[in-house]
Amino acid sequence: MITKTILGQLIIEALESNSGFASIVKICQYIWQNYESDLRDSGDLFYTWQYDLRWASQRLCKEEIIEKLPQGNMSIWKLC
Repeated sequence: MITKTILGQLIIEALESNSGFASIVKICQYIWQNYESDLRDSGDLFYTWQYDLRWASQRLCKEEIIEKLPQGNMSIWKLC
């Protein structure tokens, strides 16, 4: 089962699997492909996980674990 506190770890895992940087779409794809059944078993988080993922990324930015680099109308998330 996935919880909000685990989402930050999943972002880091997704970035590590993509050479340290990826778009949010790639990160969400990675998490869905690897944790779909866990997400489905996560109660209400199943409906909010992509929103909560963005909040987790904000925490990771404040902790200087990741940074967001502007790329057109999107951004690339990168491990620091």
